[in-house]
Amino acid sequence: MPWQCQPREPGAGDGARRPGPGRLRWVLKPPTPASRGSPSATRKHKSKHPAAAGGSVQDSETSGPGGHNPRLSRTLFLLVLSMASAQGGFPSPRGCLTYQYVKNISVACYSPSTFPSPLPSNTTHLAVEFSNLTQLPANALQGAPGLLELHLSSNRLEELPAKLLVPVPGLKVLDLTRNALTQLPPGLFWASASLHTLVLKENRLEVVQASWLHGLKALGFLDLSGNRLRMLSPGLLANLTCLRTLDLGDNQLEVLPPDLLRGPLDLERLLLQGNRLRALSKDLLLPQPGLRYLFLHDNKLATVAAGAFQGLRQLDMLDLSNNLLTTVPRGLWASLGKPARDMQDGFDLSGNPWVCDQNLDDLYRWLVVNRHTMFSQNSTCCTGPEALRGQTLLAVAGSQ
Repeated sequence: MPWQCQPREPGAGDGARRPGPGRLRWVLKPPTPASRGSPSATRKHKSKHPAAAGGSVQDSETSGPGGHNPRLSRTLFLLVLSMASAQGGFPSPRGCLTYQYVKNISVACYSPSTFPSPLPSNTTHLAVEFSNLTQLPANALQGAPGLLELHLSSNRLEELPAKLLVPVPGLKVLDLTRNALTQLPPGLFWASASLHTLVLKENRLEVVQASWLHGLKALGFLDLSGNRLRMLSPGLLANLTCLRTLDLGDNQLEVLPPDLLRGPLDLERLLLQGNRLRALSKDLLLPQPGLRYLFLHDNKLATVAAGAFQGLRQLDMLDLSNNLLTTVPRGLWASLGKPARDMQDGFDLSGNPWVCDQNLDDLYRWLVVNRHTMFSQNSTCCTGPEALRGQTLLAVAGSQ
């Protein structure tokens, strides 16, 4: 059935998101073990901008299946299109390039004045990008029933027709990066049971309603980063059982709904960096024991509840850097790292105003055992008490 979730694949230790349906897939690539402990490597890692799907899904820290980089893939795609156009092999909609592969056609339109029409009936990949388009015709996709990927990034779209996707029930990838959307029409995805990747990065969304996402039975990758989100509606992900990656980074979120992660059956990546979160509750992560990557850096976290990481025995990457943490509760780290298992891609606690007193005894012991996977070791320092100001946590831990 088209909406069945894709199973995890073995060999996940490389940090690449397991491929799902669709030819373009975006993943977060953490630093290699050789770069651990290097502040510069950590900074580069964070500049990924996870959207791991965005910018027409072309950020520097993303790659596709087999290690392919979408930026390179898009460059090669354009090169092939240019060669095909130069040879005059295929008729193209005005202002567009087309390329035929076997029986399928890819169409790329950059800075068009109008949406291309008519489309070749066997179009499977369509890119209409970098234009001044603010609206799309309701029947824009009527002539391409076999469309698999639709890239509409870097336009000025303010709204979408409610029935835009009805003619393309097999669509797997929809990229709406860098537009001016403030909402989505209810029912937009009712015919989109095959959609795997939805990128809404860098729009103007202030809220996301659960009703907007109804119909996305196979969705595995959702990128809402770089919007203006202040709140998330209850039950937002309730029907997204196949979701593997959720990116809510670089918004204005101060609190998260307690039930946010109830719905996905096997979430692997959760990106919450660059918000205004002040506390991490005990139960938020509980529904996702298989979580492997958790990014919470650049928030305002002052409190992490005891038990917040309970059960996260598969976690390979944790980033709590650049928050307001002075202490953490005892037992917080029990499920993470050694002695049970290594965190394959490391952790970062730097940029917090740690108070290095007896309340951190539990953390000290954990750091000593797991120091080999710790990023920014020289930037993880005490701000108090006065006698220890400026010393690294590792140095204090080693003296205990």
